[in-house]
Amino acid sequence: MNEVEEIKSRLDIAEIIGQYVQLQKAGRTLKAPCPFHAEKTPSFIVSPERQSWHCFGACSTGGDVISFVMKREGIEFPEALRMLAEKAGVQLKDRRSSPEQEKTRQRMYAANEAATDWFRQLLAADAGREARDYLQRRGLDNETIEAFQLGFSLDEWHAAQEHLTKVGFSERELLSAGLLVEGERGAHDRFRGRLTFPIWDIKGRVIGFGARAMDDSQPKYLNTAQTPLFDKGGTLYGLNLAQEAIRAEARAVVVEGYMDVIAAHQHGFRNVIAQMGTALTDRQVRVLKRYTADVVLALDSDQAGTQAMIRGHDVVIEAGVEGEHPVPVVNWRGLITYQEAASVELRIAVLPEGQDPDDVIRQDAESWRVLMTDAQPVLDYRLDAAAATIDLENPRGRAELVREFLPLLGAVTDPVVRAHYLQRLSRLSQTGEEELAAMLTRPQRAAQSPRAPQQPAAKGDAREEFTLSLLLQHKSLREDGLNVPETLFWDAQARQILVLWKEHAEVSAVKNALPPELEAYFERLILRRLPISD
Repeated sequence: MNEVEEIKSRLDIAEIIGQYVQLQKAGRTLKAPCPFHAEKTPSFIVSPERQSWHCFGACSTGGDVISFVMKREGIEFPEALRMLAEKAGVQLKDRRSSPEQEKTRQRMYAANEAATDWFRQLLAADAGREARDYLQRRGLDNETIEAFQLGFSLDEWHAAQEHLTKVGFSERELLSAGLLVEGERGAHDRFRGRLTFPIWDIKGRVIGFGARAMDDSQPKYLNTAQTPLFDKGGTLYGLNLAQEAIRAEARAVVVEGYMDVIAAHQHGFRNVIAQMGTALTDRQVRVLKRYTADVVLALDSDQAGTQAMIRGHDVVIEAGVEGEHPVPVVNWRGLITYQEAASVELRIAVLPEGQDPDDVIRQDAESWRVLMTDAQPVLDYRLDAAAATIDLENPRGRAELVREFLPLLGAVTDPVVRAHYLQRLSRLSQTGEEELAAMLTRPQRAAQSPRAPQQPAAKGDAREEFTLSLLLQHKSLREDGLNVPETLFWDAQARQILVLWKEHAEVSAVKNALPPELEAYFERLILRRLPISD
């Protein structure tokens, strides 16, 4: 008997599931309202004989005790297995980490918890007066501040280091946890003179911090760097607090900042979470899929509606260098790729001009609720937004609409959905559906300008060139760049360069691996002047 079977044989699925929902006897089975979606009539059935569960309602899914814990806790198989092994008294053979590595991880968790306590004490002390005044101006009450464990870091180079060393943590442990950084004169505090926001994993353990400057220091917001615990590409701020509401409401709302999440929760909108200071990643979408298939992106009018944003930005990465203002680099095709891969529906809610979620919620909570309910599916939003900025009376304008929207349909896998949007695009562009469908099979020719057929990067690929130039010229972006799927790149040359860049950490190694036909293209990317610098 292997470990998985032994764990399952030692556990009673009814007992485990009964810890999450109240089960009632129904003949030889047990029933309850489904814990994964809202319902009045119980459709969730547990079979003690088969040691299985099944939802006969909206979920229409089922499985064993392990799959239940994975879905209910929002965790992956290895973590669910470890959790159940502990309950079953089974010692797992951990093939991924040694006892020393696990001890190191536990010490990092402990260091982050100790730092959280220290920062909270400082916020309540005289030193935290300015930060408290800021929170009061933002309308946060003491209960909310406590719930989100907000804190303050002293504007000193070694204050946190000295305190955490006194309570038993070594410099090496604090560096590993991301609380210290190495400088020319040795290690020093990463967070100085900032309002601190603990970032939790789904179990409520502190894995890192976000921190807001209280003066004009840049960057305005600073996160923990990548650590064995903290991976911003797979983390969503506030998800541990929002998961129950997301399940109950069958909808997740994604906003940009920590304060937006906190304000929303204070006003009773507890299904709100935030991306980690960059932009939505495919891994974050997959995480959300465990809780709901309805994900709303709440964008301010600048993010969603300006001419530049409509013409090619999307929610894939936001490239920037620490100390500089971020430069948005996005691609609507990325959102649709994520949506299709995870089988979720991504919808767009555009906030009133000049307002962020906090403003909307405080002024009129009902308007926020309506905005989220009426959010448009991403393809509808993108087509409507593009059509609104293009002169459709002009044949060249209609051709531009096709060039803008048709590549997005290439990411759609459902033939019925694709046919629906081909029909809409056909009506708007006055182009036959058959011709549009044929153009999908030759995407590069359709996207390329007829005036310059030999150019390796047409108008539609300028964003891809810009993104590649950022990645090639700025090593600090490698962590973000590795999260970008190759499928986001429409141009074959750009896609090939991205693959090589991912395979080789050094630009010189990328250059050596280039086929001859890409050398000129690569050279142009390397020499391109960019608006940011290291």
